[in-house]
Amino acid sequence: MASGGVAGFLRIAAWVAVFALCACAPASHETTLKLWAFGPEGEAVGKLLTEFEQTHPGVHVVVQNLPLTAMHEKLLTAFAGDALPDLCQLGNTWIPEFAVLGALEPLQAYVDQSEVVRREDYFAGIWDTNVIDGALYGVSWYVDTRLLFYRKDLLAAAGFDHAPRDWDEWRRAMAAIKRNQGADRYAIFLPLNEFEPLLNLAIQQSDPLLRDGDTRGNFESAGFRRALDFYVEAFREHWAPSMSNTQIANVWDEFGKGYFAFYITGPWNIGEFKRRLPAELQGSWSTAPLPGAHGPGGGAAGGASLAIFRTSRHKQLAWELTEFLSGVKQQQRFYMLTGDLPARRSAWDFGAIQTDEYTRAFRTQLERVKPTPKVPEWERIANEMQLAAERVVRGGESADTALRALDAKVDDVILAKRRALLAARARQ
Repeated sequence: MASGGVAGFLRIAAWVAVFALCACAPASHETTLKLWAFGPEGEAVGKLLTEFEQTHPGVHVVVQNLPLTAMHEKLLTAFAGDALPDLCQLGNTWIPEFAVLGALEPLQAYVDQSEVVRREDYFAGIWDTNVIDGALYGVSWYVDTRLLFYRKDLLAAAGFDHAPRDWDEWRRAMAAIKRNQGADRYAIFLPLNEFEPLLNLAIQQSDPLLRDGDTRGNFESAGFRRALDFYVEAFREHWAPSMSNTQIANVWDEFGKGYFAFYITGPWNIGEFKRRLPAELQGSWSTAPLPGAHGPGGGAAGGASLAIFRTSRHKQLAWELTEFLSGVKQQQRFYMLTGDLPARRSAWDFGAIQTDEYTRAFRTQLERVKPTPKVPEWERIANEMQLAAERVVRGGESADTALRALDAKVDDVILAKRRALLAARARQ
């Protein structure tokens, strides 16, 4: 080959090599941060992220929005396959399970250095849902609790000018409403396939729902028995129909028709009642803190938190995104997008939420909420609690028999493995 041909060949080869290197090189130095969320929150959070990405050049947040019904299984599968995201929305009752699995990054060290996430600005009972064995594993993103939605007009017609504030007043109000309503209508709807109404009555009591370090059931305690007796009384006196929520068309229509005057539910239904009730009824309903046995009561601490997974390669960035979503401005924007109540007290100080009649009761009750037992088995236990109550109401089983069987099921089946693991750990 001639020398010019050789030189030309070498130049072409060099350009091919450079082109190949360029083709193989990454197009940019962008960092991808993965956030998993579910439901309306997963749809809304993407609208907040432009500002975060603008202040973090080269960082791109990818949101995967999953159905709530699939989220738990998806997380467990991802944990087993070492495919968890950097940051995730976790329901407060899921925190204990993933903490026990060792999947979550402890966050107290991050909080200690933060000027945004300050414990004193959060509702104490909500913050506590994220603390497992003294370690913090999540930061509350939005909060909820269940309280009374009620028909002001039906209550007034029965002779009451305010919502009940304790159980005795509530009894009198329900009895009066039932007398006015007649045989085919009721004072309250307590769906028998939901554990939440009974749970919220029970968590008000001083007796814990579990005992012995959350290793045994405590449903035969005086406190839970008091709550169950009040709950069952509503059915025995025909203040409540013995029905599940699948036995009525929908709660909004029946509430509007006056089929019942009281309903225990959460803040997501504020928007539903505003949209679904006819205009002539919009001034006829309101919300109130859940009555307690001897005065204003509390309820279970609910909502969802932001948690960072231990396997994340971008923990600091995931924390900075947590701080961003915890900022007052973002909390307020998130409320406007979703109706989810802000986790930080300071984020409640703006007109749209302060002037909303229906959120005031939630602000009051959030100061009195308590976390449910922090064990991975809690949701199973709560379902067994609901089944025991349904046997008493529908089947005529005595409360003594039902609670004895409930404690036995919790102790001998659901929490037996937990006790064994704790005992083995203590022997090590």
